[in-house]
Amino acid sequence: MTECVGATEIRSNVRVAISISSKVESSAVNVYETDPLSDPRWKVFVRDHPRASVFHATNWLSALHTAYGYEPIVITTCSPDTALTNGLVFCRIKSWLTGRRLVSLPFSDHCEPLASNSAEIDDLLFEMRRRVDSGKWKYAEIRPTAFQPGEQTGLHRSVEYSLHRLDLRVSTSQLFANFHKNCVQRKIRRAEREKLQYEEGSSENLLKKFYTLLLATRRRQCLPPQPLSWFRALIHAFGDDLKIRIASKYDLPIASILTLSHQKSMIYKYGCSDARFHRLGGMALLFWNTIQEAKEKCIEELEMGRSENNNPGLISFKEHWGAVGKSLSYWGYPYSSHMTLSSWDKAILRQVVPVSPDAFLSTAGKLLYRHIG
Repeated sequence: MTECVGATEIRSNVRVAISISSKVESSAVNVYETDPLSDPRWKVFVRDHPRASVFHATNWLSALHTAYGYEPIVITTCSPDTALTNGLVFCRIKSWLTGRRLVSLPFSDHCEPLASNSAEIDDLLFEMRRRVDSGKWKYAEIRPTAFQPGEQTGLHRSVEYSLHRLDLRVSTSQLFANFHKNCVQRKIRRAEREKLQYEEGSSENLLKKFYTLLLATRRRQCLPPQPLSWFRALIHAFGDDLKIRIASKYDLPIASILTLSHQKSMIYKYGCSDARFHRLGGMALLFWNTIQEAKEKCIEELEMGRSENNNPGLISFKEHWGAVGKSLSYWGYPYSSHMTLSSWDKAILRQVVPVSPDAFLSTAGKLLYRHIG
């Protein structure tokens, strides 16, 4: 049942009302801008919408705002004195390094525009396009899981990934039987034989163990780590809906994952490990414990995140758990605006990151990530 929100309270949170006529062939439509962190309608709308995800939720938006200073905005065709029936959420990113951008949403695997029909979404996309055309913003980007913008919006597919999800609506025994025998089942049994220690929670101690493993993993990937402040912002925003899970051997952390919970989904967002101990099955133990906990909480889906299509190893890892992949496309306007690392950038990182001290990598991540959301 939708909560009732006073019209006066809503109007106070709606900063701008814009009348646009972006489509030459159609009449003007009113588009309103509101702050999802202060407008109570957004939380209700996300709670009730069947296609809303953790990345629409106010706790995720709050973490983006706290850690990186991004300004979350929702545009909608719903007037301030009505309940929301559609909305496109994005962040304003103002960077001297990468330019002023509108992204829906930074550091989010996906973010579906929420509306009743494609015509409503097109109206909202025309408004984003109008803002770019005004010269105030370098480009706009959306990351839908199902919606494809119409040709008339001017958006073009900029990059493609694979998104994997594991259906948990079968028995635990059936899930285990579906795991790859060599790549998953045997590793779970190996972890049990090794008597690996398991910890979970969101304490500062667990965060430090996680971050040490993250530094090692990002070094192997020749990338700086996300800033520690980002993970602290997530912990503060999500509370009990965030868990850091650690597998250790003789009190030495060897693998860790960070998961988020949202309604009927559990989301695997970050993972890291010590490569010297991969054979012990630490990561397998963490995922198996996560799946069993999700089943106990009647969660219906484990979202295993996006994978680059040129990373068959990561895709195979997820499919060995029985997860099903689908194509995930990001769309941008104008066409040439999507920010990617060039081959030159990657070559520099491959030279610098492996030989840099941890303190340097942490500082680099803290300085750079707010510019690349």
